[in-house]
Amino acid sequence: MHTLSQIVLAIGPQQVILIVVVLLLLFGGKKIPELMRGLGSGIKEFKNASKEENSDVSKTDKSEKK
Repeated sequence: MHTLSQIVLAIGPQQVILIVVVLLLLFGGKKIPELMRGLGSGIKEFKNASKEENSDVSKTDKSEKK
């Protein structure tokens, strides 16, 4: 079974062009920037939540060691 990173690394320039063309056909040129902004804000929220979770875990670990 291949991992996701192996699959992503196996994608070549032709596949990327094909994916972009399919996205343009499905969503249109005006909708793509809006989708990317939504994706970016979702990634930002995920990173912030994971940072908060990591800080909560480290605080709990420090209090348990005392």
